[in-house]
Parts: sequence; C-alpha cells; structure tokens
Amino acid sequence: MTAALRARFLLDPDVCYLNHGAFGAAPIPVFEAYQAWQLELERQPTRFLTRTLAPALADARRELAGYVGAGADDLTFVPNATTGVNVAARSMHLEPGDEVLSCDHEYGACDLAWRAACQAAGADYRKVRLPLPLTPDGVVETVTAAFSGRTRALHMSHITSPTAAILPVDRLVAAAAERGILTVVDGAHAPGQVPVDVRGLGADIYTGNAHKWLVAPKGAAFLYVHPDQQCWMGSNIISWGWAECEDLLDHADCSFVRRSAWQGTSDPAAYLSVPAAIAFHREHLEPRRAGCVALARAARERIAERFGCAPLLAEEMVGQFVACPIPCGDPAGLQERLLAAYGIEVPVFGFGEQILVRPSFAGYNDRADLERLLDALAAELGRSS
Repeated sequence: MTAALRARFLLDPDVCYLNHGAFGAAPIPVFEAYQAWQLELERQPTRFLTRTLAPALADARRELAGYVGAGADDLTFVPNATTGVNVAARSMHLEPGDEVLSCDHEYGACDLAWRAACQAAGADYRKVRLPLPLTPDGVVETVTAAFSGRTRALHMSHITSPTAAILPVDRLVAAAAERGILTVVDGAHAPGQVPVDVRGLGADIYTGNAHKWLVAPKGAAFLYVHPDQQCWMGSNIISWGWAECEDLLDHADCSFVRRSAWQGTSDPAAYLSVPAAIAFHREHLEPRRAGCVALARAARERIAERFGCAPLLAEEMVGQFVACPIPCGDPAGLQERLLAAYGIEVPVFGFGEQILVRPSFAGYNDRADLERLLDALAAELGRSS
C-alpha cells in the first residue's frame, strides 16, 4: 500500500524522503489540479481574473473553512503561515510598554515578525524558556506563570517547528482568554497532521499551512480571525478590497474577507487547488495517520536508546514528525552525508545546546524508511564517536 501511495507523489524515487514537515509534497492528482487552474488562467486571463476567480476562491475558502472548523467569512487565503503571523503582528495596535509573550520553541521567521512589530511600537517581545523534556503540564505552567499585566498577546505554535511538539494550545488559549490576553496561534504544521477546529479552540487568530501536511501545492495557507477581532485586522497588502473602507485605519465598515481576498494580480492556482488536496488527504492520508504517528514515536524511542540521549518531549506530544537529540558535532555535515551516501533527506540542526535529527513520516513513508535512517545514523555516529 505504501509503495502505491508513494507512486502517487512526484518525489525522487531514489531518495528516502523524511522531510515532509519542512515544505510538504503535493501528490500528482493535486498537482494536476493546480496545473489545470494555471492553464485556465493563461487561456483567458481577463475572464479568469475578473469573472472566474471570485466565485472559485469563495468555493475553495468554504471547503477549507469546513475542514478547519471555521466560518467561510472568517478566514482568507495567504501564501504561508509566516505571512499570516506577519499580518497579525503588523495589525495589532501595540503601545509602549505592552508585551507579546511567546516561547523558545517558536519558528525563527515569526520571532522576527513579532520583534519588528514590537520594536516599532516600543513594546517588548518576550520568550519564556520551556523546561525539558517537554510535557503538556510543564508548558502550561511555565507559560501561564509568565503572564503579567503588560501581556497584550500570546503567540504560540500549535505544533512547534524545531522540536515538532504538539503543544496544549487549547489550555493555553483558555488561560489567556481568562486574563483578556489576545491569542495568536501559528498552526503551520497542524492542518492535515492533527484535527483542527479553530472555533472550538477559541483562538482569536489562527494561521495554518495547507501546503505542508495537507499536501496542497506550495503557497497555500490561511489566516483565520475571530469575528470579534476582524475590525482591526489588516491584510497581506492594501489593494482594491479596501476601496469601500471609509476609514483606512478603522475597517469596521468593510468585511475582513473583502479587504483581504484580492491580493493584486497573481497566480491563485495553489489556493484553488486546496479542495483537491483535502479530498486526496481524506482518501489516502488520513487512514495512514495513526501508522505515521507510531513510526515517529518508534523513532523517538529507538534513537534515544541507541545513542543514550533522553527524548526531548513526552510521547503524547509526538505527531507525524519528531525531533530527536543525537551526539553529533557537525549537524550540517551529517545532513549532507545522509543524503549523499545513504539517499536520505532529513534535517539535522542545532537547538539550544543540543543537536536534533527531525524525521517526518508522511503517508508514503513506512517502517523500511525508519530502519534505513537508524542504520545510517548508527554508521555515521558510531564512526565519529
């Protein structure tokens, strides 16, 4: 079954691909849908952009909204989750002395967005250090203990990028809401890997990628904004959707979707392919999800046993990819050797004082891929120890 599923992807058959979490990978049927939209655009650009696009985007947005548990008028397409975080950070009316709280496991690009927004406003971006090994209770206790009267917003990942930890965002959002703190959740790795219900979660803002685990083409993501917060939220760019705003600094008279839907002349094919990605994922990848989680948890245990490095996080925080500490003094060199000598694409990098290998297990991966990685790590790290 796995071999047949792998054949439905465009991935190089000579590479053991264990890096789906970094950029995703679109299967052939979804990529064909993507190309069909591109062909329709180029066949008659005027008709497509002025007549076809608006209703097609609305249909795709409704499909995605249903998948992530949102109202269709409460989310908009953006190219990636980093863009969603940037829109939120730049739209907040921060003031001198305000604080945005986060943690040390966040994605670096989003850290930069918040640092820039806070610096411009004279506010502070503060990152708490989470205790290792990560546990849900430890995360909640550490973050909530850091709340203060200055905390305006909490920015946390649903699933962290460097450490691949499923955070207890439901508990964090609830704790922040009790204190009147705005919540911004970076769900870059969540859609397609774990169930997402943004209304049930209660977050004020949630942004997630469709081009990672949901296997849409590159450049497909969404930004959800709770109806109570939409009046102040900006958009990726200011364009014709803002024409009905009487006050460009207070957008209450113009809907969030209208402001953000038109992003200038661009190729919207990735957005329009999201329904095809959802359909493929439901049929072929959701049935494999539990098996992929089992492989990631097995990797966590076996790498820890083989190299004597304690796991980074509790087992219940592991999804379809996992960050494992290893004894390595040259992470970049090891990553290149794994590809060149063993045909394995997997990230190896530093996090704090540790070196991590972070294999992803998508639906097209199987036990043989895990064994291939374990054998290669044993050969390489055994040689260097």
